[in-house]
Amino acid sequence: MTETLGIQTVLHPVEDVEKATAVYAALLGIKPQVESAYYVGFDAAGQHIGLVPKGPQSPDSVTAYWHVADIEAKLAEVKEAGASVKDSPRDVGEGRLVATFTDLDGNVLGLIQDPEK
Repeated sequence: MTETLGIQTVLHPVEDVEKATAVYAALLGIKPQVESAYYVGFDAAGQHIGLVPKGPQSPDSVTAYWHVADIEAKLAEVKEAGASVKDSPRDVGEGRLVATFTDLDGNVLGLIQDPEK
């Protein structure tokens, strides 16, 4: 069984990225480290909080992403335990892989594998 590196990323789908950025900046007490029309990211207290515009590529709801060293191995393990793959691993830039799966109750969970440095 492979270990996880913990939940380090939480993505929030939002209707209006600009307006949501102001709310999350007030909540977290910091400005975003990454800011674009398609993604805004805050690094706060060891966590990455991301805002993504609602759409076909965004999660359906707030999704916690567990960081893993081997995304394929972890997906195989959760599938064997009864989970269902929702979105297979895909590269979202610079070698970062993301995938989602649903647990037995339909909750969506995410996985992230960062490239080796």
